[in-house]
Amino acid sequence: MDRPDGVVDFTPDPTEFPFESRWFESTVGPVHYVDEGAGPTVLLLHGNPDWSFLYRTIIRLLGPEVRCVAPDYPGFGLSVHPDGYGYTPAEHADIVRELVEHLALTGMVVVGQDWGGPIGMDVASRSPERVSGLVMGNTWFWPTSDRTTTAFSRTMGSWPLQWLITRRNFFVTGLMRRTLQANLSDKEFAHYTDVVPTPESREGIAVFPREILNSRPWLGELEKRVAETLRGKPVSLVFGRKDPALASDATIARWRREFPDAGYVELPGAGHYIQEDDPEACAAAIREVLAAGAPA
Repeated sequence: MDRPDGVVDFTPDPTEFPFESRWFESTVGPVHYVDEGAGPTVLLLHGNPDWSFLYRTIIRLLGPEVRCVAPDYPGFGLSVHPDGYGYTPAEHADIVRELVEHLALTGMVVVGQDWGGPIGMDVASRSPERVSGLVMGNTWFWPTSDRTTTAFSRTMGSWPLQWLITRRNFFVTGLMRRTLQANLSDKEFAHYTDVVPTPESREGIAVFPREILNSRPWLGELEKRVAETLRGKPVSLVFGRKDPALASDATIARWRREFPDAGYVELPGAGHYIQEDDPEACAAAIREVLAAGAPA
């Protein structure tokens, strides 16, 4: 499909991202996604400040026998940056749910990391009949009040840091670059920097840190709904332990209390961006949940 009006003028390098770009006309405008392979479906949900490019190696590893659907939220990747859109996780979850319904996805394994976790858990818990399993890593889905994430939200939500995020692309060139354990080439990393070329295009990136605290009511409702709808689903937890916030012992213990039968994969050499740092382990965990959730 030709690139629609209103999206960022950026073309991924086909040697790095050899997938067909597709756009879905959501209620807020064109939303970019990739839909690769055929077979059992995996919904791959990104966090901040990235986009479906984050999953490129995992899509390759899963191969043509798995259907991989990876959207970009509005304001991220190659999706529209809509006027009047708040870039909150609740809004993003609504848009992902629109895409799921548009594509009539069923029997899907929902994969989430960072904000892709709460967004994916919201989508899954509102349509549990469409979900065969979950793979979650370096993420959460409940209201958090621990010191580390609270301080991060307040600091990154302050006006000096918001200015740096929007005007200097600090979240990408500073935080993400330093957090990655994988040694990305300049050409690879340009897919994260160049897809948000202006201060206006970075608004979604700036909103997410604030929402750790601002979205506590939404997360509280999500926490209750997950307990009512998703327990008993096959789950795998994949955590890069060089992430001091979302891979803390307390976070992992909380996940394991919620899903005591979940598989657990610990990645001692990986940081926050497990899809870049250890895509092989992520792909293996997805395959295990696909097998566990497959019809007998």
